Amino acid sequence: MNRRVVFMGTPEFAVESLQALLAVGVEIAAVVTVPDKKAGRGQRVSQSEVKKFAVSKDLPVLQPEELKSEQFVEEMKKIDADLFVVVAFRKLPEVIFSMPKLGTINLHGSLLPQYRGAAPINWAVINGETKTGATTFFIEEVIDAGKIIDTVEIEIGPDENAGSVHDRLMVAGAKLLASSVNNIFDGKASSQAQLSFDKIKSAPKIFRETCKIDWTKSCKEIHNLIRGLSPYPASWTSLNTRENEKLLKIYASSYVLDNTDHSSQIVIDGNQLKFGCADGWIIPNEIQLEGKKRMSTKEFLLGFDGKNAKLV
Repeated sequence: MNRRVVFMGTPEFAVESLQALLAVGVEIAAVVTVPDKKAGRGQRVSQSEVKKFAVSKDLPVLQPEELKSEQFVEEMKKIDADLFVVVAFRKLPEVIFSMPKLGTINLHGSLLPQYRGAAPINWAVINGETKTGATTFFIEEVIDAGKIIDTVEIEIGPDENAGSVHDRLMVAGAKLLASSVNNIFDGKASSQAQLSFDKIKSAPKIFRETCKIDWTKSCKEIHNLIRGLSPYPASWTSLNTRENEKLLKIYASSYVLDNTDHSSQIVIDGNQLKFGCADGWIIPNEIQLEGKKRMSTKEFLLGFDGKNAKLV
């Protein structure tokens, strides 16, 4: 049977999966990704990472503004692919995901049903999980709730950040997806309804306020927030001095517990900067002050005396 697939995706995470499918001999009938957009000060046209890769491989690319449009639906019908594969794209309307005879499958960056939503890797780290994974499943109307085909599990290190987990899961997930696609075409794939748990942890989209550090929380909670948002979009706090108030991003940290509430205090101890929280001290190791470059704490302290400064 011809392994004819339409691939849908947008960011770098999806590129690895597209590469993996090509490597195992899957025919990519078309690649669907987001429209180009203007970005930056010069308003230069920006293409998705998936489009850049697809063009480099001479793959046909579709960039619909509206997934329900009559034109796009007709284009997809003409392509007549056996299977649609989705990795980090948009929610599909039923008229699209129900089209191929073998169905539409998705690769999600968590062990479903846990962490359904837009930011599963970030939230797994923020919540202090010691493991996560990726899941392939058949798309249904309810987002991230379809029948599971297969999973792969990876460990999360105690100080590992979301960027590192993302990169490892991107590779593991791509291998899983290629295996699932081949099993579907070979008639070897089976699927099972997602298990039911008393508590399902969600992974909603991350907004600016999500990233703000609450210094009344514990050191572990704050440390996990910092690494769960690093390198992007990055946790932040406001640094208030006698002169002004500026946003300070924190990309890496460690912490010291002393079971004493030091919330919002700032202490400079030699070349070490300490930020107080509910049960000890956060030690920021890599930071970026508004208007400055990203730097080590040692570099930052060369121009900061800390007198009358506080975190807000």
